Amino acid sequence: MERIAVIDFETTGISPGAGCRATEVAVVMLERGRIVERYQSLMNAGLPVPAFVASLTGITTAMLRSAPPIAQVMNEVAEFVGDTPMLAHNASFDQKFWDYELAQIGRSRNQRFACSMLLARRLMPAAPNHKLGTLTRWAGLPDTGTAHRAMADAEMAANLAQHMAGRLREQGINGVSHQLFCSLQKVPAAKIGEALNAYR
Repeated sequence: MERIAVIDFETTGISPGAGCRATEVAVVMLERGRIVERYQSLMNAGLPVPAFVASLTGITTAMLRSAPPIAQVMNEVAEFVGDTPMLAHNASFDQKFWDYELAQIGRSRNQRFACSMLLARRLMPAAPNHKLGTLTRWAGLPDTGTAHRAMADAEMAANLAQHMAGRLREQGINGVSHQLFCSLQKVPAAKIGEALNAYR
């Protein structure tokens, strides 16, 4: 599989805007089945972190006061990612923050996002649920650290993507790619077997 940038954001809320911004970003570069590069940083957008978010992530308003400005971090991570195809777990969330924060610095996204959650719903239907931590434990994948911190979650999503790529190869699909991930995540779950047959 080609090089893929696996991203995770921590944020002050669920929908980006003037009152809700990113607080941390991590990206791991997945290449030939291995994580080969990493980028991680807290970022300061000048907003307080709500108490319930701080209790979930461990990221506090005090921590962000000494973090680099959000514009600096977003420029750095945008340069790190470049045009590499992207993947996230529950990608609709990370994609909207990526697009919003890029727009704040006058940049835009050129590449597509694959979603490891949508893929897992199709390729791992027997899992108890399709939360990242649950899938990681259920599949026996490595514990990457504290959940709800960007680097740990990005590494978990990368490991899950590799696990699902391996499952596809075991089913006789040799051309596993980001494009295939993007295609399969749109297939209705009831028709996934039929779709996989078409790729063999």
